[in-house]
Amino acid sequence: MKKNLILLFAFLLTIMAFKPATKKNDKKPKLVVGVVIDQMRYDYLIRFSKKYGNDGFKRLLREGFSLENAHYNYIPTYTAVGHTSIYTGTTPINHGIIGNHWYDKYLKKSIYCVTDKNYKTVGNNGMDGEKSPYRMVTSTITDQLRLAQNMNGKTIGIAIKDRSAILPAGHTANAAYWFDGGKNGQWISSSFYMDNLPKWVKRFNNLKKDDEYLSKPWNTLYDIKTYTESIADDNNFEATFKGEAKPVFPHDIPNLRAKNNNYSILKAIPAGNSFTTDFAKAAIIGENLGKSNYTDFLAVSYSSTDYVGHQFGVASKEIEDTYLRLDKDLASLFKFLDTEVGKGNYTLFLTADHAATEVPSYLKSVKIPAGYIKPVKFLNFLKKVTNNYFKSDELIENISNFQIFLNKEKINELKLDYEKVAKTIANEAINYKGIYKAVTAKTMQNTNFTNGILNSLQNGYNQKYSGDVLLVPNPSTIVYPKKGTTHGSGYSYDTHVPIIFYGKGIKQGSSKRKYEIIDIAPTLSNLLQIEFPNGNTGKVIHEVLN
Repeated sequence: MKKNLILLFAFLLTIMAFKPATKKNDKKPKLVVGVVIDQMRYDYLIRFSKKYGNDGFKRLLREGFSLENAHYNYIPTYTAVGHTSIYTGTTPINHGIIGNHWYDKYLKKSIYCVTDKNYKTVGNNGMDGEKSPYRMVTSTITDQLRLAQNMNGKTIGIAIKDRSAILPAGHTANAAYWFDGGKNGQWISSSFYMDNLPKWVKRFNNLKKDDEYLSKPWNTLYDIKTYTESIADDNNFEATFKGEAKPVFPHDIPNLRAKNNNYSILKAIPAGNSFTTDFAKAAIIGENLGKSNYTDFLAVSYSSTDYVGHQFGVASKEIEDTYLRLDKDLASLFKFLDTEVGKGNYTLFLTADHAATEVPSYLKSVKIPAGYIKPVKFLNFLKKVTNNYFKSDELIENISNFQIFLNKEKINELKLDYEKVAKTIANEAINYKGIYKAVTAKTMQNTNFTNGILNSLQNGYNQKYSGDVLLVPNPSTIVYPKKGTTHGSGYSYDTHVPIIFYGKGIKQGSSKRKYEIIDIAPTLSNLLQIEFPNGNTGKVIHEVLN
């Protein structure tokens, strides 16, 4: 009898010992933080690594799980499309965001991805808050988290750019905030989310930290002579701020702001990222994120990296300095999360909405093929084509985002065959210098491309919204001024981005397997044990999950 009691007691102790551990493993993070860095190439992690501190990018690489061969799997690689694809787990073929701006063939005009005149600006009397996510036709992981918790838990989106705050936060967000520059210098929102700014946002705006950041020149963080990972500061491939003679350090921001739309210049310097970090911290405190019995979601996008990249290019001293400073901002944010939410209580991912090409004029200077396409010259070329074949130069309604929209009313009026017109234009466009591929909408609908550049083009094609002929330029061939650079293609320089998972539920390590940007949302959904976004086509990355 005594022996049996001893065995029973030992058995109960074993159960008690294992029970707390099981409960702890099943517990979800109190907060999920999505960090999207606008225009970050994967190679920035490597190129500047010797100058990064230990608590920013290196902390994520050391303690998190890094996907070294992660890519975008569609064209076009633009900001709005990237943010939407990250959070919906699918591509434009399903979610409906086909650009930042695109030609609406029903309204017969160019539209902006988040403009919505049904709502008003909250924060001032301007028009920059007339926004909503209604053109995104699928749900996001942030929506699914809210639904899974019966609309409990908070979702907040933050970015200097409106589209980068609105689209990740989804349709059910408690709030999205973005920066209204110009003469205002305020974080604002839309009546889609609220009637008035919360007190904590008003307090933050009243601090006027933007004036503080704009009171100092932008000089390099370290001695510029040590910036050996970038080309000469004084070169012919970078654009200047208005009022500057040369695109060189130091940039006299206090004296330049008046000629560069006042507060808007903050977007185009590294201090814009610091300012975003400050606001994200204020949101965590002001909204008590990570403090309830539900999982909250904070979507933060760093936009200034994109402005700097466009103006100065990916090989510039300015882009190097921007990332060295961003590394410090991230370290500050991570330390803040450790203190306010608790290390081990949050899950974080870091990625980019697209990357960027080297400045084509710079590539040409070192004998690498690259080039520019001038839209007016290309349009005139196509008008000659339609005149030669169909005796009309009115068959093209719009060319934008490397898509050609045909004038179907004119085609019908002239009793022409629509498919023949489209096919003829595609066949002739391929002869234009700088155009690598041209396919019709019918080809996109009737042919299944399983790999390569045409697969990416197909993943970005939306039958309802996209054009009648789709174009792919040559590598590093862009529609842009010869100073500075851009993005949008399906080539690796635009598609290869970092994806790093960190925190609760995440393994430590790295992988060289190829993954796609649309895999982030289902992976997080699996971690949170919620339903995938309703248009999801991505897969769970098992490697990263404990």
